[in-house]
Amino acid sequence: TGMAVRMGVGQVLLLLLAACTVMPAKDPLLNICMDAKHHKTKPGPEGMLYGQCAPWKDNACCTANTSSEAHKDQSNLYKFNWNHCGLMPPKCKRHFIQDTCLYECSPNLGPWIDQADSSWRRERILHVPLCKEDCEEWWEDCKDYVTCKENWHKGWNWATGTNRCPWGSMCRPFSHVFPRPKDLCEKIWSNSYKYTTERRGSGRCIQMWFDPAQGNPNVVVAKYYAWKKRTSPAWMEDVTSETNKALCVLPWPVLALLPLTLL
Repeated sequence: TGMAVRMGVGQVLLLLLAACTVMPAKDPLLNICMDAKHHKTKPGPEGMLYGQCAPWKDNACCTANTSSEAHKDQSNLYKFNWNHCGLMPPKCKRHFIQDTCLYECSPNLGPWIDQADSSWRRERILHVPLCKEDCEEWWEDCKDYVTCKENWHKGWNWATGTNRCPWGSMCRPFSHVFPRPKDLCEKIWSNSYKYTTERRGSGRCIQMWFDPAQGNPNVVVAKYYAWKKRTSPAWMEDVTSETNKALCVLPWPVLALLPLTLL
């Protein structure tokens, strides 16, 4: 009867819908660790993360040892010396520690992971949109410290095994080297961060500082930018045959049922 045919067609349509709405199990931009010097291969809980890295303990890309090294003046992580132009004040140093914790521990930087051309890491972060307050407080607390370089990623004198100011460079106030918060956040680590006017809690910028009791606000930010990246023309052009396989491929039992419903 016509009724039976309609019911049969309806059931097949439901099967088709079920087959088509199966999503790929994992978003490659979310909840991942970058391929770098001290990162774990995948994020997970850590019993104890030290000091300012503690907010990430429920799901971290860093180990407890990395988190404790991040707090040392002469850390074993990169042999980097914060005090290259005299003693860095504690109120300034805490921002650099927090920046290190975010970099080493956060599993929410996937949308900004980029290839790196250095011997010590395969991947880095590029243009992470940093919340306005995080960038401005960093600059405010460091503006009276002195440094001899604008880009701290490269160009140091490593002859002694730790970074020293290159020959001929002068130690100058932060506020001269970085006249605005934007200069500090964008230039100091080769554009790892991007200054934004977005505020904490907006869901549109990454926070270096957050209260873990309120949950990690960067999870939703990563989801938003992962979605934006996936829907961008550049990303669409870059779709590989792998992702094509995740498109709606009907299983053979569904195809076998199709002729029956038309009887």
